[in-house]
Amino acid sequence: MATDDQPAIEAFYRALFGWTVERTPMPDGSLYTIFKLDGRDVAGTYTLVPGAVTGIDGIGGPHWGVYFRTADCDKAVARAVALGGRMVAAPFELMEHVRMAVCADPEGVVFSLAQQRAHPGVDALGVDNAVCWAELATGDIDRAERYYQQLFGWRMRSHPSGPDGYRVFADGQRMLGGLLQMRPEWQGLAPHWSIYLQVADVEACVQRALALGGRLEAAPFEATGVVRIARLSDPRGAGFYLIQFLDDGSG
Repeated sequence: MATDDQPAIEAFYRALFGWTVERTPMPDGSLYTIFKLDGRDVAGTYTLVPGAVTGIDGIGGPHWGVYFRTADCDKAVARAVALGGRMVAAPFELMEHVRMAVCADPEGVVFSLAQQRAHPGVDALGVDNAVCWAELATGDIDRAERYYQQLFGWRMRSHPSGPDGYRVFADGQRMLGGLLQMRPEWQGLAPHWSIYLQVADVEACVQRALALGGRLEAAPFEATGVVRIARLSDPRGAGFYLIQFLDDGSG
C-alpha cells in the first residue's frame, strides 16, 4: 500500500487487524513496513514521495496495490506487453529483497509483478485478518479473462454463487480471486483491482474501523447467502473490502 502518512496508517491497521510491523530502511532514507500476523507476512506499506503525483505503480494518492508472483519478472513483462498491455515501470531490483515491475492490462488497470529474491512474499493468506481475495472490476470481462489466463496460466471458471458472469481464477492449489463485469450504473468509475481482507465479523470490524478514523464506502451486505461484504477506506483514503464467510469458507 502506498500512503502519505505511514505512521498513522501503521497505527490504523495494527489496531484494526492486530498486525505487528517490521520496518526496513530503504536507499532513499525512507522505511518500508511489512505488516505481520502471528509472525507471518501479510502486507506492506511505503510512503509516497512528497510532491509526487503517483506511486511507483503510477497510481495517484494513497491506495492498495496488487502484486502477482512470477518466476521471471523480465519475461513476464515482455509477455504482458505482447498480449496487449503496457509496461508502467521497467523491472528493477529492490535492494536484495525482490525484482519487481509494474504493468497495465489492455484496459489500463495497473498491477505489479514480483520475482522473489531474499524476501519470500506474503505467507499469511486466506485466514482471518489477512488478504484472502483479489478482484478485478472490468469493463470487458471476456478480454480480461483471455489476457490474464494467457499471462499467468490461470484456470478460470464461473462461480455458482457469484454475480452473473463472475469468473474465478486459480492456480494449481486454490482459488485466488475473481473477475467482475462492471455494470452500466458504474459509469465514471475506472476498471480496477481490489483486495479483500477476511474477518470473523464484518459489522464488528466496520465499527472498529470507523472508531479508528476509517470511512464506510459500502455498508455491509450479504452476497448470495455465502458471504457478508463491506467496503472501507482507511484514514488516508486507501480503499479495501472486508469479507466474512458465512459457510466454511470453501464457497
